[in-house]
Amino acid sequence: MKTAYKGFLFVLMLIFGLASCKNKENRPEGKKRPNFLFVLVDDQSPFDLQVYDPESVLETPVISKLASEGTVVETAHHMGSMNGAVCTPSRHMIMTGRTLWHLPPSAEFQKNTAPHELDEQSIGAVFNRAGYSTMRTCKKGNSYPGANRQFTVVKDATKRGGTEETGSAWHAKQVLEYLENRESTQDENPFFIYFGFSHPHDKRDGTPELLEKYGAVNHTDENSLPPANDRQPQLQDNYLEAHPFFHGHPELRDEERVSGVWKNRDEQTVRNELGREYACSENIDIQLGKVLKKLEAMGELDNTYIVYTSDHGIAIGRHGLMGKQNLYEHTWRVPMIIKGPGLPSGKRVKGNVYLLDLLPTFCDLAGIETPKTVEGTSFKPVLEGEKETVRDVMYGVYCGGTKPGMRSVKKGDWKLIKYDVMDGAVRETQLFNLAENPNEYLKEHQKEGGMLTNLADNPKYADKLAEMEALLLVEMESHDDPYRLWDQPQHTE
Repeated sequence: MKTAYKGFLFVLMLIFGLASCKNKENRPEGKKRPNFLFVLVDDQSPFDLQVYDPESVLETPVISKLASEGTVVETAHHMGSMNGAVCTPSRHMIMTGRTLWHLPPSAEFQKNTAPHELDEQSIGAVFNRAGYSTMRTCKKGNSYPGANRQFTVVKDATKRGGTEETGSAWHAKQVLEYLENRESTQDENPFFIYFGFSHPHDKRDGTPELLEKYGAVNHTDENSLPPANDRQPQLQDNYLEAHPFFHGHPELRDEERVSGVWKNRDEQTVRNELGREYACSENIDIQLGKVLKKLEAMGELDNTYIVYTSDHGIAIGRHGLMGKQNLYEHTWRVPMIIKGPGLPSGKRVKGNVYLLDLLPTFCDLAGIETPKTVEGTSFKPVLEGEKETVRDVMYGVYCGGTKPGMRSVKKGDWKLIKYDVMDGAVRETQLFNLAENPNEYLKEHQKEGGMLTNLADNPKYADKLAEMEALLLVEMESHDDPYRLWDQPQHTE
């Protein structure tokens, strides 16, 4: 019996040994596995940052340093939304690597939080299984509860105030305490930290000193305008007092009920709100700096991939809009900066990536298997200079108001946006050449130059318009878009 028992133990040890070897495959002997610090902010246009707009007065030295030491992805987008709360499907796509129309029901129906099979294929679950220690802090509410609870340590709360306890410093504190705990417990597992912020999403209640810096106040009186102040950011180049036609989402919160703005689009209101946005964004930069300093003190910074992005952009006066429910570049695009071991510094790449490409990229960088449920594509080859882009064509959706909503397609320098809303009362087409007209000026901007406007009605570009409209239909079909626009072939049984 003793001999049989020893034989059994030997076989058991052999099995565990082989399993251990399998976990270490693709990793040189003795090399530490990389850590991940994934920084996700809420409602930030890339053009707020000097990294993307050198003329911006927003000061974010930590983010700018991250860009100079890492790689800036020029063209990164969220795919879109079928929900007025755009961040909800966006965060589902980030967590699962799935395309818009293939997400769990909670992406569209936020109260439907029953467990779903994709929850177990989301970031926290994937990295837990790979032997990572996982931690998350972010806002509560319109996110993805099924994926959020997969992280081992979860410290979620919505913090949009102007104090250490009520604002962005609270999220940084959770990460710092987690890192200190790792030191005290001598946790040797690599970590994946989801470092999320509740700002600069409204209410944009900045700290008093940063509000003063940007000449802004937390305006609360709907019957008056905020005071003008020379320190407030200037209006954006593509600012309008009103969008030229209705966007198609009646009683939309972002366009009607944001505290401090409401329906106002006058210069005083918009400049004050930009000041509040910048105050909140600079505070995020300060808090990120604290965490990076801690990682450096721990000797972990050089072995950590740092990924900075936003769930989507935001308008705040651009094109006469305030929110995130549009497909202009200031809102459809997101900032994306990546620094980490083995990646080049001071580099800018085109990319053509979606946020849903993050999960497969994380897996690729970590050397772990990507779940078969993932539909995104790793852009590690882009980061390493092997490719310029992940894909040639980008497809965008806003379908949170009246249906079918807005659709966009972009290829090369050309971009198409179509609107089919309000039961056919609003049907509009926009065609832009982004190389010539990166701000997507409309005729209402009254810019000189034939290309600095919507070109959809210009007969000179009729062939390009037809090409882009055909391309949009192909993208809608390939992504299982359940709708068709007024001038597209309708679904057939």
